[in-house]
Amino acid sequence: MNDRAVELLEQYEIEVLRTRKGRSAFLCDTDKGCLVFQEYRESAEQVRLQDALLHHLAGTCPVRTEEIIPSREGELLVTDADGVRYILKTRREGRECAVYDKAECTEAVRLLAKLHRCMQLPADTPGIPVRFSPAKEYDKHNRELKKLRKYLRQKGQKQTFERNLLNECDYFLQQGLEVAGEWGKYSEVFEKRTCAGTETEMIAFCHGDFQYHNILMTGGGWFLVGFDHCQPDDPVRDLCLFLRKLMEKANWSVSLGRELLGAYEKERPLSAQSRIDLCYRLSYPEKFWKIANFYYNSKKAWIPGKNQEKLDKLIAQEKAKQEFLDCVFRNP
Repeated sequence: MNDRAVELLEQYEIEVLRTRKGRSAFLCDTDKGCLVFQEYRESAEQVRLQDALLHHLAGTCPVRTEEIIPSREGELLVTDADGVRYILKTRREGRECAVYDKAECTEAVRLLAKLHRCMQLPADTPGIPVRFSPAKEYDKHNRELKKLRKYLRQKGQKQTFERNLLNECDYFLQQGLEVAGEWGKYSEVFEKRTCAGTETEMIAFCHGDFQYHNILMTGGGWFLVGFDHCQPDDPVRDLCLFLRKLMEKANWSVSLGRELLGAYEKERPLSAQSRIDLCYRLSYPEKFWKIANFYYNSKKAWIPGKNQEKLDKLIAQEKAKQEFLDCVFRNP
C-alpha cells in the first residue's frame, strides 16, 4: 500500500493523530478512535451491499462488528490519482483469535452463530447478487483439476512435487466429481421445494471470510472485521471455512468437531438441509484443489518446498478426515 494513500484521509471528517502500517492497510489513531484504511478491490455494488448489511447488524446484532466510515461527500470509497480505491472502517485494538486455544475457538463459533441469527437483508434490497452455487463452484474446480492432470501427464521432465501431485490427482478428482454429482442432485430437489413454496422476504447472508485474523479480542470483548466478501449463501459457508481450518490444525479430531458444532447449535440450531450442505462442503477436496491451483497458475521453473509440505500433510490427514465425516455427519 502506497504511503501517498494516507493523503486521501483528508477527505474524511476526522483528525488523524498517527498512522501505522498493518496487514495490507494503515491503522489510524484519530479523534474518532482507531480506524483502518485499506485498498478495496471489490465492486462498487459490493461495498454498498456491505454497508447495508453492516448498518443492519449495528442495529440488531449483539456481536460488535466493523462499520464503514463515509467521506465528507458521503462516498463509501475514495480514489487516488492512479484510480486505486480505498475504504475507511472502524477498528478496535486487539489480538487475533488464538487458533490453538479450544476455549477461544468455541467462543468464536458461538459468536458466529449469534452473527448468523442477524445476517439477513430484505429481498428487495438493491444490488443483492444471485445466491452462490456450490455445485457450479465445484464443477469449475473439477474442470481445473482435469486440466491440471492433462498438463502433468503431457509434461516431460517432472520435478518430485509434480510427480507426487499427479499420483494423487485421480483420487481427489474422483472425490470431487462424486461430491459435485451428489450435490447437484440434492440441490435440484431443494430448489424445486423452494419454488413450490412462498417467496422469502429475507435473504440470508454469510460473512464470507470468517477466519481467525478477522476475529479480534479487544479490551471491550470480541470484535469482528473483514466483511468485504459478504454474500448471499447458506451461513454454513462460514462455519465450513472456520471448521476446516481448525480441523486441519487438530488432525480432524472428532471430539473437537462435535464440541464446536454443539457450541454453534446451542445458539443457532442447524436445519437438516444445512447439515447436508455443511457435510458436502467439508467433503469436497478443497485443500487439494488449492494446492493444485496454486501450482498450475504460478511459474513452474522453481517450486517452493512449502507446496510439498502442504501436499504431504493433506495426504497424511485424509484418513482422519474421512473418519471425521463418517462419525459426525454420514453415520452419526
